[in-house]
Amino acid sequence: MKLIVYLGKAYIEQNTCLEVKVFFLFPQILILITILFCSLLLWILLTYWKDRWLTIGLSLQIFSPYIHLSSISVMILLSWPVAIYLIHLEGEARMRRNQDTSERRRNKWCNMLTKLRVLQVVVGLPFLLILLCLYVVPFGTYSPCVQEKDKLAPKPDFFGHRGAPMLGPENTIMSFEKAVEQGAHGLESDVQISLDEVPFLMHDYDLRRTTNILEVMPNASDEQSSFFYWDFLSTLNAGKWFADSWIKPFFRMKPLSEADKERARNQKIPKLSELLELAQKEKKLVIFDLNAPPQSHPSRSSYIRLVVSVILDSKIEQHLIIWLPGSERDYVRSKAPGFQHIGRLFTIERLTKEKITRINVDYKNLFYDGLKEYKAANITINIYLVNEPWLFSLAWCSSIHSVTTDNIQVLKEINHPYYFMVSWLSRLFFQVWYNRSLCLPPHPYLAHYLCGTEDVAFPLPSPSTFCDFSGRNYY
Repeated sequence: MKLIVYLGKAYIEQNTCLEVKVFFLFPQILILITILFCSLLLWILLTYWKDRWLTIGLSLQIFSPYIHLSSISVMILLSWPVAIYLIHLEGEARMRRNQDTSERRRNKWCNMLTKLRVLQVVVGLPFLLILLCLYVVPFGTYSPCVQEKDKLAPKPDFFGHRGAPMLGPENTIMSFEKAVEQGAHGLESDVQISLDEVPFLMHDYDLRRTTNILEVMPNASDEQSSFFYWDFLSTLNAGKWFADSWIKPFFRMKPLSEADKERARNQKIPKLSELLELAQKEKKLVIFDLNAPPQSHPSRSSYIRLVVSVILDSKIEQHLIIWLPGSERDYVRSKAPGFQHIGRLFTIERLTKEKITRINVDYKNLFYDGLKEYKAANITINIYLVNEPWLFSLAWCSSIHSVTTDNIQVLKEINHPYYFMVSWLSRLFFQVWYNRSLCLPPHPYLAHYLCGTEDVAFPLPSPSTFCDFSGRNYY
């Protein structure tokens, strides 16, 4: 019996110790799980939201000067109440320190004095640290829209992305005609090859999104676009989805007029030759993505030569064609020497070797030094897909030559970059301290340190004495 009681007590004590250990280890386990979860979440964001992070970084390039100035304005407004409060705390501390009272009350006031000093540090130190951060922020930020006005590049040209897809169904003649009406410099499209070797305009690999194939042939709606004959493709409607859909294809798209709705409802899938005819008539550049047919397609090995033949047969002026496909460039140059060849984000050495003077790149590549290396090599740059005014302004300030856009009707109205700031205003303060050639220090003693001279004459200040780092006057 005693043995049973003893074993029972030992069991209870062991469980109690185990519960105590678990109780004390629980916060550490919880913290570890939280750290692991946050690390996983951060990894997911950095991996799958990389493009969005780059877009945020680009937006900061254009908005950071204004955020900085706004923050300084807020700190200036806060400086007065903060200063008054700190002065009040200092006066209270001095008053309590100078009072002569009993030992007990003196100890109490010493504790109060310590609390006042701590409060001064808690209020004043963060304020000063924030001011220091705002002071050094300009050294680590770059905004292409902070520059001198006479150095601003010309306004970028526009390539209508699949035409003007906010004004007409994408990759239709109506859409391309709308882009021409809006002043597009060039027309961008996507080309696929039908089963009977007819190049036609279609972006998607199937026909469900932009045609009525679900109504006409639902069992074949999943088939790739290239596995249909042109006789069938030419019968499909390519505009009802755009005119009659209750969901707008684009977020801020304006309603269509009744005339445009009726016109859109009658659109068909166009051939490449129809686009070339329009481009020749309007003297517009043409650039297109050429989708390679599937492996079992009869034109798989000859689609490049087929498209070149169709272009040459259309009699379009060769300099209006901007050739993007990277395959068989030597053949293309031999058959059509007038084509303008454009590449992707290749190295300068490769572009030089292949004699390519244009590149077509995603706008997110502006985040990396604004493509300065390519501009220095006199490479003409086109970026896609630029739909927002702030992003177009950033491209303009970055001296980009052209942009591909869905939103040509809005961007064409921009006559000057948004958020543009002349550089001499932002640099004037910093050059006083860092320009060694500036010989107008405020005091002879500082001349020795700022200008590196022993004897300096000090004329009265005049605007002409303020010069930038290159020695050119601001005024």
